[in-house]
Amino acid sequence: MTVDIQEWKKNKIKEDQITRYLNNDGTEFLNDESIENDLKSNLAADPSKVREIIAKSMEINTLTLQETATLLNVTDPQLWQEMEEAAGAIKKKVYDNRIVTFAPLYLSTTCVNNCLYCGLRETNKAIRRGVLSMDEVRKEVEVLAGTIGHKRLIVVYGEHPESDTQYMMDTLRTIYDVKVPLSSGAYGAIRRVNVNGAPLSIEDFRSLNEVGIGTYQIFQETYHKQTYKAVHPANTLKGNFRWRLYAMHRALEAGIDDVGIGALLGLYDWKFEVMGLLAHAIELESKFGIGPHTISFPRIEPAENTPFVSHLKYKVSDADFRKAIVVLRLAVPYTGMILTARENARIRREMIPLGITQTDASSNVGLGAYNDLSTKEQLASRQQFILGDIRSLDEVVRELAGMGYITSFCTAGYRCGRTGQCIMDLLRSGAEGKFCKLNAVITYREWLDDFASPETKQIGETIILREIEQIKTKMPDVYPTFIEHYQRTARGERDIYF
Repeated sequence: MTVDIQEWKKNKIKEDQITRYLNNDGTEFLNDESIENDLKSNLAADPSKVREIIAKSMEINTLTLQETATLLNVTDPQLWQEMEEAAGAIKKKVYDNRIVTFAPLYLSTTCVNNCLYCGLRETNKAIRRGVLSMDEVRKEVEVLAGTIGHKRLIVVYGEHPESDTQYMMDTLRTIYDVKVPLSSGAYGAIRRVNVNGAPLSIEDFRSLNEVGIGTYQIFQETYHKQTYKAVHPANTLKGNFRWRLYAMHRALEAGIDDVGIGALLGLYDWKFEVMGLLAHAIELESKFGIGPHTISFPRIEPAENTPFVSHLKYKVSDADFRKAIVVLRLAVPYTGMILTARENARIRREMIPLGITQTDASSNVGLGAYNDLSTKEQLASRQQFILGDIRSLDEVVRELAGMGYITSFCTAGYRCGRTGQCIMDLLRSGAEGKFCKLNAVITYREWLDDFASPETKQIGETIILREIEQIKTKMPDVYPTFIEHYQRTARGERDIYF
């Protein structure tokens, strides 16, 4: 059935699903002038004040905008060192030493928007367009779940009638249905699907939630209104700043408990974007009692036939990127923080100890690329941007083990109802880290036995022995049940969790 795209676009944005969330005077929760003033007025703080702010964060309390502006303006190298140490300690306190892995899966590259920085913008004729059929989706997932060993995906859709809500629902069902027999006698499957998609109405979010999704992720791209207007043409759906800004409100109202926010660093001043992300988190906490499940902060990367990215006024250096990660970890201490394969291997190694909780591996952002056996190279003409790190999941798991981290393939929280307010309370108290430590070891055992190379399995065994000993020492009450679950997994049972 042919869809009139212009008519479809006219019906997408529902103004009443914006105005219901505005302040009484019709303004937004985000005030550019106020953020700029906070950044200018919180300069040269006394070291004792900075340390008080760090101590507040260590108690897993969200910082204020003024406190965060103070941290962003720190110039003393010693204080930055203390902030970095605190960021790492907070991550360990809330999430233990786990790193969750996932893979991105692009399901469509058609889009009605025309964002200046994006390779998939509507007017870019250098990109090959497409929407995967259900059979093509199935083949992609068979590689991801059956060959690589992923348990968790972030699926990505362009904003277009061909990949609207019904298509999203159909593809999610298809992904969950895939079961790939393994040589071990077990089967590979995706257990949690997170979604990176366009802002939807409350009604569409409800429909999507019924299928069963993990986190719904929408990046504001930039929180600076003038910059947003400059890079998102007014005659496009994405040109509506408020429709996007309040998408997470609609998702939460629709019953989606886990939401993910993000900013694309490089469009405007990175300090402003950190403040915008915090303001967004504070707003969600205030209105719904639930902050963002994850925060993302990707830097702009090269894209096919996209000259905008070659002339960035606000390009973020590695040093400033490091600072942004540290301050975000301190400002929103409970949230998951995602560092993607946009960054190269060196940057990821350096940034992970600063509070990162999730990263992707074996990543390919080309449409249909996982099942394309003709090439393992990145093809700019079929993807949104160029990745910086295309190492395999096996290589990344091995490196993380060498750094002392256990890779977690756990998806139990979502399936057990540890989402929304429940997960927020568990994260703030540190209890979620204990649940996840148990499940991380069990799922690590699964993955090592089903997918790991001999080299990775060897170092992984060392990590598992250390983790089991910690569980035995620190959680003696649950240890007997844990070790029974672990031994069943080692004998070949799968998907056992707390």
